[in-house]
Amino acid sequence: MSTHEAAFGPLLREMRMAKSLTIEALADASGVSVRGIGDLERGRRAAPQRRTVAALAAGLGLDDTERERLLAAARTGRAPGYSPLGVRAFPRGIDDFVGRADELAELEKLAGPPPDDDTGTETGDTAARPVVVAVHGAPGTGKTTLALRAARRLADRFPDGQLLLDLRGTDDAPPAPSELMVRVLKAFGVPDRDLAKSGPQAHPALYRQVLADRRCLLVLDNARDEAQVRPLLPGSGSTLVLVTSRRMLTGLDGVHRLPLGRLDAAEAAAFLASLVGDDRATAEPDALEEVARLCEYLPLALRVAGNWLATRTGWSLRRLADRLAREERRLDALSAGDIRVASAFDLSYRQLTPTAARLFRRLSLIPGPDTSAACAARLTGQDLYDTEDTLEELVEAGLLGVTGDRYRLHDLLCLYGRSRLATEDGAEEAERARRSMFRWLLETAVVAGRWYEPDHGAPPPTWQGSVDLTSADRAREWLQAEAPNWLAALRAAAADGAHATVVEVAESLHWFSDQWIFWGHWPEVFATAVRSAEALGDPLLEATQLNYYAWAVLLCEGRLRDSLEYSARALAAARRAGDRVQQAWAHQYAGWAHNLLGETGPALDHHIEAVTLFDAAGDLPGMLQALTGRAMDLEGARRGEEAIETYRQVLARLDEAGDRLEPHIAAVTRVNALAALGRSHARQGHWEEAVRHLRTAVDLCRTDGNIALESRYLRALGDVLLDTGRAAEAREAFTRCIALGPGADPRRVAEARSRLARLDTD
Repeated sequence: MSTHEAAFGPLLREMRMAKSLTIEALADASGVSVRGIGDLERGRRAAPQRRTVAALAAGLGLDDTERERLLAAARTGRAPGYSPLGVRAFPRGIDDFVGRADELAELEKLAGPPPDDDTGTETGDTAARPVVVAVHGAPGTGKTTLALRAARRLADRFPDGQLLLDLRGTDDAPPAPSELMVRVLKAFGVPDRDLAKSGPQAHPALYRQVLADRRCLLVLDNARDEAQVRPLLPGSGSTLVLVTSRRMLTGLDGVHRLPLGRLDAAEAAAFLASLVGDDRATAEPDALEEVARLCEYLPLALRVAGNWLATRTGWSLRRLADRLAREERRLDALSAGDIRVASAFDLSYRQLTPTAARLFRRLSLIPGPDTSAACAARLTGQDLYDTEDTLEELVEAGLLGVTGDRYRLHDLLCLYGRSRLATEDGAEEAERARRSMFRWLLETAVVAGRWYEPDHGAPPPTWQGSVDLTSADRAREWLQAEAPNWLAALRAAAADGAHATVVEVAESLHWFSDQWIFWGHWPEVFATAVRSAEALGDPLLEATQLNYYAWAVLLCEGRLRDSLEYSARALAAARRAGDRVQQAWAHQYAGWAHNLLGETGPALDHHIEAVTLFDAAGDLPGMLQALTGRAMDLEGARRGEEAIETYRQVLARLDEAGDRLEPHIAAVTRVNALAALGRSHARQGHWEEAVRHLRTAVDLCRTDGNIALESRYLRALGDVLLDTGRAAEAREAFTRCIALGPGADPRRVAEARSRLARLDTD
């Protein structure tokens, strides 16, 4: 403690002795605690605020002159000067701090209101509880920067001092809690002789006592783990403790948790602009945004990139963006002076167990943005439960993100993982792990997709899978969640010449594609399968996959003329194979395309032929699809009543079929027939029937979870409601269509937005 701060203590003791008062008597007279008075007299505590001085002066019975002398000593004790207790002793902060408004607001809320000299308490409040906040996040997210920023903003709320301790948690041998306690005690003025007299065994109690009597801010930066932090947390008093750590510190009880992630895109761009200057940022806004994106909005990476540009004024932002775009060199490019992004990752990686480090490296082989524990298990050969434990170790270490049951290795960490994989595992071992994962993905995709295929359904009893595929809904969830990964596996299989596998996967997903029409990759899946079928030299497989591709080009991409080319090729291949079912499907898709092109004659011819062929082959699902297409053609020929009757026949045959039809095929067929029947009634002016059938179709879509069809028929329902003058109900239908999300038909969503805008204008 400085001599200025100690001057108040001797003066207080002198005045107390002059009044012949014991510390206990002065405590009774002033309302200030015995411990608080003792600490003030011994210089263990910084000079008090005005309210406490006034209470002591009243308890001592001082006249105005003596009272002013005591107040002056207190003011002198609070005058600027060196002390380890104060943000002035903290490391240099960041002047270009950007973002984190929500986190700072949360810390201000947790810190409580500023102390009031007239009404606040100065001495330890035994009823008060310390507030502990654990700020955790991946390497480079700016945890220390946030803590320093918050400490400076909150300093006035903690008049007894602010102290920063670097716990050096990433060191090989970080300081022990006992050593850190001594530092805190010395900072608060506990003399060495008192520390020696009490002995190490009494330091924890002394530590808790000193903090209990103070309102101070304690920053425990860069904590290694719970064992290092737990002994440093006070048990009572008004201290605010900010703990920063790369780890989540899950084992700490009674703490507020403040996870720190990346900046958002706008904050990242503003941060970069503050480093490179507004003129350069304004001149190349697109390049600025690209640099921020390639830095993955990670504060450390953004600072490195910004410092690089700030010291190289001859570089354009575009030049750095192009350099960062090379994945294999990105981490090398993200270094400025002695600051390297990869070095920050190294510190966390070195602390992993060997098992966790191995999984971390191999997670960089995941082709999609995230993965499941079951998929990760294929990379190392661990069983599922052990893999889950290892993944949680990576999450705890701040190296892996998790949302629900999906784990994500962010881009820069993925690049770092690949570099460690190449160094420690080698190309041959990495390729073996990748092939194991891809094989499992495709095998599971086949089993999941077959839930929707006729004559398949649930997985066979012999299947020993590591994911829950006990229902069609579970299968759909898996197929959608793992889609980027199994799609990459399918591409790899095609590149490796595993054509039979490619065709098997595409075949198993054929009917499932109706559940997720606008995923965006069905044309690629079935085009890949067409090439594989051609390579196998089997005309039936070729016809089948060409038909699937014709469907995808027609419905998913809206390329009607191109679709006719592929259905014609499918028909030729099916004739070579002598297969009536695939001939029928080729006619079905050709008829559909002609219908949408407004070419009613060719459409009707193709659909009549499809009905005949399906009937001869005994293919009920195909027959019902062809009958629905024929009804659409009748509508186009202005034979509305015949169309309505045909749709009714389709629905009646669905009812007759009962369990003979796979449930999802039956559901899609029923929904399409009901919606088409509703539109037919609307064209005939049968408004109530139209609304009733369309509402039923929409409800069935929702029950079946088919967002694509629900979006199409909500838009159709909204149009019919508009035509009947029911604008409020139409608005609801259009709003629901827009709110369905990414699985909806983008064209129908755009049309719904347009209708809503027109309603707002009208």
